Amino acid sequence: MGPTLRILRAGPGATIQDQGRRGYLRFGVTMAGPMDWISHARANILAGNPEGAGAIEIGVGGIEMEAEGGAIVLGYHGAPFAVSRNASALPSAGRVRLGAGDRLTVKATAHGSWFYVSAAGGLLLSPVMGSLATSLRTGIGPPPLAAGDALALGQTADLPELACEAAALAALPAKIRVVLGPQDDCFTARGLETFFGEHFRISVRSDRMGYRLEGPPIEHAQGYNIVSDAIALGAVQIPGDGMPIVLMADHQPTGGYPKLAHVIRADIGRLAQCRPGEAVQFAPISVQTARTELFAALHAIRSTLERPLSADSPDLSSEHLLSVNLISGVRAAFDQAG
Repeated sequence: MGPTLRILRAGPGATIQDQGRRGYLRFGVTMAGPMDWISHARANILAGNPEGAGAIEIGVGGIEMEAEGGAIVLGYHGAPFAVSRNASALPSAGRVRLGAGDRLTVKATAHGSWFYVSAAGGLLLSPVMGSLATSLRTGIGPPPLAAGDALALGQTADLPELACEAAALAALPAKIRVVLGPQDDCFTARGLETFFGEHFRISVRSDRMGYRLEGPPIEHAQGYNIVSDAIALGAVQIPGDGMPIVLMADHQPTGGYPKLAHVIRADIGRLAQCRPGEAVQFAPISVQTARTELFAALHAIRSTLERPLSADSPDLSSEHLLSVNLISGVRAAFDQAG
């Protein structure tokens, strides 16, 4: 029997998510997948797995896990949660090795909503309709994680521990970017001005299906019912009360409310990381800019291992210091002082 990851404690929202159940929306099957796809992909890369492999998604309830049957390697990334091994603090993102009996604990802090842990070698679970993703609304896929669960793992790769540079949420662009349409003509000029000019707060009624927003109502032009059509990730629906709903990972396949805009793929994870009560603003961009931002996000994901060190765990070894150009910075300072 190979190594396993034993769940000792799991808060609400701890599930298995891979890239999602693709190709079944036309049959009414929710796609599911990670709420923050960028952090999910980075956790997988840190573990040496494909970007879309199955990983553990952890909400603000946190989780505690123990290695059984041998050593395992875990990659982790996401919100700036507190991560520890056997009660000793670890960097906020990176790769860690657990020996048999070692415990990894993830606890929420003041910021962020989702965190990801990927096991090197992958999770030995049976796909359902081609995916390991848990769909909470439909009950398709593995059930939510609970104390006592044991996750069998594939062959663990012999990877070194490292700390990864994790972007602080506060350093990201101030506004969530969207592309208008396809039914932006269902809203008045004042409605569009309200959407882009005002702050909205994440409602406590938000979940993996959709983030409800609270704020000034968005004015419809001629009613709020349309012929039901397809729903995509990030769609901003405006129902009769004028309060926007942004459709998230567990969104339904179709809907009958007009869609003012869509949150761009590069920003959907940042919105997902917002907690109830947090304020957000929106900004319109072009389709071409949205594509450019998506390619930039993909490049950043695939460069995860090229920027391995974080401020949490600086490398002060002589090998690293000798490899870094420290003189130019000192000379620049002298030049400025002169």
